[in-house]
Amino acid sequence: MLAADGFDVHVPRAPRCCGALQLHSGDEEARGLARETIAALEGYDQVVVNAAGCGSAMKDYGHLFRDDPEWRERAEAFSAKVQDVSELLAEAGPRAERGPLPMKLAYHDACHLSHAQGVRSQPRELLRGIPELELVEPAEWEICCGSAGIYNLVKPEPAAELGERKARNLLDTGAEVIAAANPGCALQIAAHSERLGRRLPVLHPMELLSKSIDEGDRNGRR
Repeated sequence: MLAADGFDVHVPRAPRCCGALQLHSGDEEARGLARETIAALEGYDQVVVNAAGCGSAMKDYGHLFRDDPEWRERAEAFSAKVQDVSELLAEAGPRAERGPLPMKLAYHDACHLSHAQGVRSQPRELLRGIPELELVEPAEWEICCGSAGIYNLVKPEPAAELGERKARNLLDTGAEVIAAANPGCALQIAAHSERLGRRLPVLHPMELLSKSIDEGDRNGRR
């Protein structure tokens, strides 16, 4: 998506983890992974993230290293460069032609994106830019799906209650597809919608935008 809309994109092979999951559990390993991430990516103009939990953690590196005189300034400067992919694309505006995706879609607000990062309008703006896509809003959009980093592993019973509640709200919209910008949310929603008798396909907003561009390309070749 970034390349299609005109950005020069680099995807370093390492490090493979930013430390977000370890940070959720208070694991000291998170700091080591954060240092590796900063060292590998701090030379770029912007650091763009497509997973809400990772973006939230990387934007918070300045806080993570607030008492570390060696890394504090580097961490703060790094965090200032981090953006969710929807923030960057919404700010830049579309360049590649979007083709029609005739479907009814519900957008799920991942907590690490909507609450931790305050990114709510940008993903919706991008999805509304897809022709023939009907965007619907679930009830209780602000309530967690129960995945919440590692919450569904350490507190499975309340997490399952939240997952079912979220899945019911999404099913009640009549949507054919769900858009969610965090892998944990996607797994949780798919699992609980299946338990309720109708497994909902869950796609990242960037997957939907990519499909829309593919449709635009096909239309342009006709």
